[in-house]
Amino acid sequence: MAKLLFVMTGARYWTLKDGTRHATGYWAEEFAAPYKALTEADHQVVVATPHGVVPNVDMMSLRPDMAGGAQIALELEGIIRSAEEMRRPIQLSDARLEDYDAVYFPGGHGPMEDLWDDADAGRLLTAALASGKPLAVVCHAPAAMLATRIHGVSPFAGYRVTAFTNDEENAVGLASKARWLLEDELNDLGVDFTRGEMWKPYTVVDRNLYTGQNPASAGVLAERLLKALT
Repeated sequence: MAKLLFVMTGARYWTLKDGTRHATGYWAEEFAAPYKALTEADHQVVVATPHGVVPNVDMMSLRPDMAGGAQIALELEGIIRSAEEMRRPIQLSDARLEDYDAVYFPGGHGPMEDLWDDADAGRLLTAALASGKPLAVVCHAPAAMLATRIHGVSPFAGYRVTAFTNDEENAVGLASKARWLLEDELNDLGVDFTRGEMWKPYTVVDRNLYTGQNPASAGVLAERLLKALT
């Protein structure tokens, strides 16, 4: 049995460039699909958030039209409700890599608000990358990689990475409203950004770094993580 740290956003909104607050949090599928796969394989999950706040699900991600149907939306909600770990997260500042076998960062727009400049997120990402332990990051969660910069330089520079693309952000109507776009910032960070089709599962593995482009990639990422843990 492996012990995994899920590093999750504590944000309930994303501040847009005009100062308005866009209601958000974590994306349901990006937590629920890996959580279900990993716990059914008898692995242990610990949730960590900034200040230990209970993560807030983006309600948009539980709408049937966004989740892939009414039944899937109900299943996602059921997984989230049954996950006791979500109700008692630890403080991200207290998380120590040596206590875990792997680290996973789910997305949603929340990380664009709180994890992108969170020093503890940056510390954990840097340590996990250097450790060789599996490190999985999906959708908007690669925003936390921006917190790894020291004097403008990130250890993720040169790694092959995927994340939510500018085209996908534009398709949901938020690209023009955002203070910055994730794909642009990751390119500026020096990663080798790669992408698949919009909304289709697409994952990239570079050494111990596993990244997924969008919500549909979370389940595939979990499968790859499971293989790495066996």
